[in-house]
Amino acid sequence: FHRLTLSFHLQFTEEKLGQAEKTELDAHLENLLCRAECTKQNTERIMKQTEVLLQPNPNVRIEEFLYEKLEKKVPTRMNNHEVLGLSMIESGSEFGPGTAYGNALIKCGETEKQIGGAEREFIQSSAINFLTPFRNFLEGDFKTILKERKLLQVKRLDLDAAKTRLKKARVPDARAVAEQDLRMTQSEFDRQAEITRLLLEGVSSTHAHHLRCLTDFVEAQTTYYAQSYQYMVDLQKQLGSFPSTFSSNNNQSSSSSGGASISVPTIPLSASMLSPSPGLGLSGFHELRNSSGSRKARVLYDYDAAGSSELSLLADEVIMVSSVPGMDSDWLMGERGTQKGKVPITYLELLN
Repeated sequence: FHRLTLSFHLQFTEEKLGQAEKTELDAHLENLLCRAECTKQNTERIMKQTEVLLQPNPNVRIEEFLYEKLEKKVPTRMNNHEVLGLSMIESGSEFGPGTAYGNALIKCGETEKQIGGAEREFIQSSAINFLTPFRNFLEGDFKTILKERKLLQVKRLDLDAAKTRLKKARVPDARAVAEQDLRMTQSEFDRQAEITRLLLEGVSSTHAHHLRCLTDFVEAQTTYYAQSYQYMVDLQKQLGSFPSTFSSNNNQSSSSSGGASISVPTIPLSASMLSPSPGLGLSGFHELRNSSGSRKARVLYDYDAAGSSELSLLADEVIMVSSVPGMDSDWLMGERGTQKGKVPITYLELLN
């Protein structure tokens, strides 16, 4: 055993010094090894940049990495859209939802929260369907390839050491032993080369799998941007209903110069691209205003009535709402038992 170990290390040293011959791997196996290494490097690069896209803050990325290593749940935090949305809603509530500016702030805040929710779903989907398979390859399949490649290198050194011993053998008995060692090491090398080759050829399946993951990632991005666009289009339409004195400077200049209105572009969206919400959304309010019936609505935030004609609200309570002819489009008539009064629609979510 010690003799074989010494031959192994001697072979390795002489190869480094260029004093010993080295068995070369066949061209196909070398190409497979190069492709596997290329796949590993590019997978790491794509993963790194995707993580930067999903979480631009490096400190947060480090914190999430530490939580993952400690196998602890990452604390839930609001994203930037949600923080902005909450700030707008709180500011709008202070100005008063009955004022044009306060009402607009609340509507903008609700939209920002919707975009924040869509972003959260996009990040979660990308992490599960895109980053996780890439990470599994690096931490699973590629580590196995490295292990078998290292073992192949050991078997190759054993083979070359056996060849060297056979060349140096002069006594017939010594040559017989050396020839037997060579046959054994050649067999072990060939077997390990086949194992390594099969693993390396599996990288083609990895590429096919990563292609499916890439398709899922693109679909998640498409859904996220389509949702965000639709939310902003709906918001723009709502803000466009405000009196001209509250419109933007661009809108005022356009109106004063030629009286032309700004058209809002729309894009066709499939049902699967927009995630369903528990409420009926903006279209539900529109239908309610055009009907004589009533609907159940959940209150989103506390609201203190500004006068006797309004109804105070408590977050999460369910009330009945209906439209009254001549009432401002931003208000509905709310009923809670025997109590009745106007309520702002920005504080409500219609229920199915």
